[in-house]
Amino acid sequence: MKEQLKEEIKENSNSKVNNTTSKIDAIKELIFGENIQAYNSEFEAVKADILAKKEELQELISTVESELLNNIDTLSTDINIRITNLENSINNKLESMDDKKVDRKLLSELFIKLGENISK
Repeated sequence: MKEQLKEEIKENSNSKVNNTTSKIDAIKELIFGENIQAYNSEFEAVKADILAKKEELQELISTVESELLNNIDTLSTDINIRITNLENSINNKLESMDDKKVDRKLLSELFIKLGENISK
């Protein structure tokens, strides 16, 4: 019995609150109706514009990211080719040297060039 009474009181208070809220909303609509609708339409336009700009920026970021990854891959491939060519050149120079006598000056110059090319 007490529980039924509590439920009825809650329902009555909820309906009073809803009734009061709807009356306040009706008064607001009468007084500020046109202004609120204008503000709402402006806010919706701004919101749509922001979402469109967000999508454009995400597409731009995606494009730039893929271009950067492509450039990094190209650069990595180019560096590997240059290092391979330099190693081949050093091997060819070493093979052409006399086995008995190694020209230390030429060997040091080749290693310096190798170091400079790696650091580039």
